[in-house]
Amino acid sequence: MLKLLYELILRSGSKGLVGSGLSLWASARSQGTTYGKYGNYGKYWLSSARSLTPRHRNVTKQRLPDARDSISQWMTASDSMKTTTSRLASLVALIALSPLSANAATQLQGAGATFPAPLYQRWIAEFSKANPGTQINYQGVGSGAGIKQFTDGLVTFGASDAAMTDEQIAKVKQGVVLIPATAGSIVLAYNLPGVETLKLPRDVYVGIFLGKITKWSDPAIAKANEGVKIPDLTITVCTRSDSSGTNFVFTKHLATISDDFKSQVGQGTSVTWPTGVAGQGNDGVTALIKQTPGSIGYVEYGYAKNNKLPFAQLQNKSGAFVAATPESGAATLNTTQFPANSLRAWPSDPDSKDAYPIATFTWLLLYKTNGDKDKLAALKKFVTYGLTDGQKLSGDLGYIPMPPEVVQKCEAALDTVE
Repeated sequence: MLKLLYELILRSGSKGLVGSGLSLWASARSQGTTYGKYGNYGKYWLSSARSLTPRHRNVTKQRLPDARDSISQWMTASDSMKTTTSRLASLVALIALSPLSANAATQLQGAGATFPAPLYQRWIAEFSKANPGTQINYQGVGSGAGIKQFTDGLVTFGASDAAMTDEQIAKVKQGVVLIPATAGSIVLAYNLPGVETLKLPRDVYVGIFLGKITKWSDPAIAKANEGVKIPDLTITVCTRSDSSGTNFVFTKHLATISDDFKSQVGQGTSVTWPTGVAGQGNDGVTALIKQTPGSIGYVEYGYAKNNKLPFAQLQNKSGAFVAATPESGAATLNTTQFPANSLRAWPSDPDSKDAYPIATFTWLLLYKTNGDKDKLAALKKFVTYGLTDGQKLSGDLGYIPMPPEVVQKCEAALDTVE
């Protein structure tokens, strides 16, 4: 803090306090590893300096809480001070003794997948209760946007349902460590009034997303659902408009079980769908399904569960129709084999009769080398919490707790972050 104050005094000679405060803030933001947690103090100094220099009264004042209120009170009591320099000298002593300098929060910024966002937000809330000195903000912007922000160095950590490729990792100069943080199932949620149970054979749900099956009264659907009264509605397919890991996992599964889908649509975080309407994020697709009778779309299990949307039982590789549950999702994960020295794997078409066909891990993206030791320590503590106590919160939110052997591999990978 005193280093910050010293720099402000040096800069104030040519720019004035407002100019130097703004300069220092901008410098701290652009050199995060150099100024570390002092970035926000630059903003405090900017506000404080505005009140210290009468020639800048035209600038809108802000009410400053906590220690900054003390600055304002000190100002009122210091009318006898005639120069900015003497006021600043007293301010040095005040700030040195204030909580602002002693208890600055370490701030972590994350962005990426919407798939695990509800769970990450819960982790953040619980972790923050025990660690008030760390502030964590996570934005669910989609896996594609999360990877881009992570690659551009705009966040402390990223998140993606599609683990970064070798080509993507090569663009990150700090190096990358991929850590599976949780897992979940992707379900086909639907809006069919009066239909509580729906079974979809493999060729049927592929046909729906290829635009070849367009009516809910299609004979192939009726055959799999004998005794169920399905309304004669046009099928509205709901897909993702953004680049997402959910896209990647779902299209990878469809491309694995259907050569037609593989050749006509393919797989990836962003594809061109031959039919349907699109929504932003898991929440956007969920909203489309809720408001559109006759619709069907792919979303993370927790989004469907929390919004009380029914979802179809899907036929798996063994021929069984299986509903998404924590147990059927765990059966899918148990078939996953990670390559040596890698934590990237997707169970695209599990063969267990109890396995739900579309379940996946989702990854945290960490820099292998980090310049800010305080942020590094806070980040590793948060990720460790997520891999241990945080897993206990998974089931209530619709996620699948990771197998213990996978957690051990993740903890070993976290140890390599420095």
